[in-house]
Amino acid sequence: MQYENLEKPTIPLAKNIFLVYNKMNKNESPYNCGGKVLSTMETTQKKQLHIGLLGFGSMGRTHTWAVRNLPFFYGELPFSATTVGVCTTSEEKSARVASEFGIAHATANEDDLIYDPNIDVIDICTPNIYHYETLKKAIAAGKHILCEKPLCISQQQACEILALQAKPDQVLGMVFNNRYLSPVMRAKQLIEEGKLGRILSFRASYLHNSATDQDRPAGWKQDRDVCGGGVLFDLGSHVIDLMCHLCGPIVAVSGLSQIAYPIRLGRDGAEWRTNADESFSLLAVTEGGAHGTVTVGKLQVGTNDDLAFEIYGERGALRFSLMEPNWLYFYDGTAPNEPIGGERGFTKIECVGRYPDLIFPSPKAPAGWLYGHLASMHAYLSAVASHTPFAPSFADGAYVQAVMDAAYRSAENHSVLTEVLPCL
Repeated sequence: MQYENLEKPTIPLAKNIFLVYNKMNKNESPYNCGGKVLSTMETTQKKQLHIGLLGFGSMGRTHTWAVRNLPFFYGELPFSATTVGVCTTSEEKSARVASEFGIAHATANEDDLIYDPNIDVIDICTPNIYHYETLKKAIAAGKHILCEKPLCISQQQACEILALQAKPDQVLGMVFNNRYLSPVMRAKQLIEEGKLGRILSFRASYLHNSATDQDRPAGWKQDRDVCGGGVLFDLGSHVIDLMCHLCGPIVAVSGLSQIAYPIRLGRDGAEWRTNADESFSLLAVTEGGAHGTVTVGKLQVGTNDDLAFEIYGERGALRFSLMEPNWLYFYDGTAPNEPIGGERGFTKIECVGRYPDLIFPSPKAPAGWLYGHLASMHAYLSAVASHTPFAPSFADGAYVQAVMDAAYRSAENHSVLTEVLPCL
């Protein structure tokens, strides 16, 4: 879903929409059920978290789903989270979203949510170019913040955000939700348990087919003026974070960008010159000495939401594909080996997320994709409620920004290897 009307709204505060609050969490009166008096839920011991949502494209919808569904998937939560306000680029859209999703307050001015003393968390789901200014305001306002990737549109901006003096109890988190897919969490366990030994190499990719049709109008994520970058920002940030998370920090890269269709239709349907990478490849070296490749693109015919990685160590190997989200493949190099194979080998089961009549998520999104967002939201809000640190943090976001900046410098200068320079 594309973000509508990308101009920053300048209209005054939209008329708030007040909906009837659910009184389940207000101990004002008992409920009567079949003649038996039942007390309302005792929520005074729970941390009440009120969320202000900025932006309601596909990610705003996803975050709303995750917050609302936490009680269905996690029992005895120590907090109660509610999205109480939504801001989009127009009064009309905000009102429509608030009405459809039962959100109490609607506005087209993000300041109304950022400076609302009753809001605890600002959830940023706006286009990338707006993150920087929003983050500065929300940090100064003392809000907890959950920010969609990338953190900003440049390393300079990311370093400035990282240097801001947040309050000690502010929880500032990034949405690198793929860390919370169960196979990825299991992969992290296996690596930390030493099952792979020293990691020697890796190969990772994130492939879409959304830019293969030259006659399809470009979305805002294909416009560098709005996205800040191209596919490296949109898909590459996820892969870079995963490889840093699993294989260790990436300390040097060599990048190569590609624009296959210099001329295509723009968002307005008129001819438009492509200004952002449609595919990007990079060679990477980790702090531990592993060498790897990262390929991201939207030019790959036949792909859907194809996030995949292979990690090879001295003692074993791992494979994962988001198109097979229920499985992590592990190769144990220490298992008995025989002339006809012994006990070694990989297995594969295929799965994809196309279900009849569903309008959300995208039919290209495989089964399990939402669970990564759900687990990510649970971990973040748990950190907010318990006043504990959260990862991935803004520091992780700034480091990914540094790697992407180095990759772009490498591609522009045609250099073999460009050093990653993290924020000081």
